[in-house]
Amino acid sequence: MSATNKFNNINNSSKSLGEQMSDRIIQLIIENNWSIGDKLPNEYELADMLNVGRSTVREAIKALVSRNILEIRRGAGTFVSQKCGIVDDPLGLTFVKDKFKLALDLLEVRFMIEPGIAAIAAVEATEEEIQQMTILCNEIEALILKEEPYTEKDIEFHTAIAKSSKNLVMENLIPIINSSIAIFIDITSQELRKETIETHREVLNAITEHDSNGARDAMFLHLVYNRRNIKGVIKKRMND
Repeated sequence: MSATNKFNNINNSSKSLGEQMSDRIIQLIIENNWSIGDKLPNEYELADMLNVGRSTVREAIKALVSRNILEIRRGAGTFVSQKCGIVDDPLGLTFVKDKFKLALDLLEVRFMIEPGIAAIAAVEATEEEIQQMTILCNEIEALILKEEPYTEKDIEFHTAIAKSSKNLVMENLIPIINSSIAIFIDITSQELRKETIETHREVLNAITEHDSNGARDAMFLHLVYNRRNIKGVIKKRMND
């Protein structure tokens, strides 16, 4: 069966033609094993492959760009996005007004998943991944000791751990972890400097030694310190 005929067999009357073409382009990406950074055929070629007009292709591409699946590079073409469909704020947390309550709730979610992630990372992480974690850990320590902002590097450190778990679903949860870290550091004014250095190092050491239980415990302790500090900030705020 030709690609065109196969696509024509895909029909979802509940979706607009543009939405259906978005689904078909995603199918093309999967079937052709196009990876992050790969260039897609141009509009003319896609229109021919999908048996639709160029305006419909443009509509579909625009929708996929908004979903971080594709990116358009002016003068170069359309490419599979670096974010690979992952949105920066998948849960709409930007619009939550009570950041203190949000910080605690996000931390609860992290308690559910991050110790387990660290445990898996201790088993699955490659030497290259551990080396990258070590570099990030050292950079965070240096920034903290110089009393400089370290949010970005903190996020990169936790992201590296999550990715090294090799869990495909976990990669899509990374924005939730990132949001929690950014909000925590913001509302606590980076108060947990010493504890951050110590607990990050304990997590890293356990992963380096491929100590699954140790990594789980170290990450749990790291989150305990975070929760205690957030509650302290909230209590102080209520008493002011």
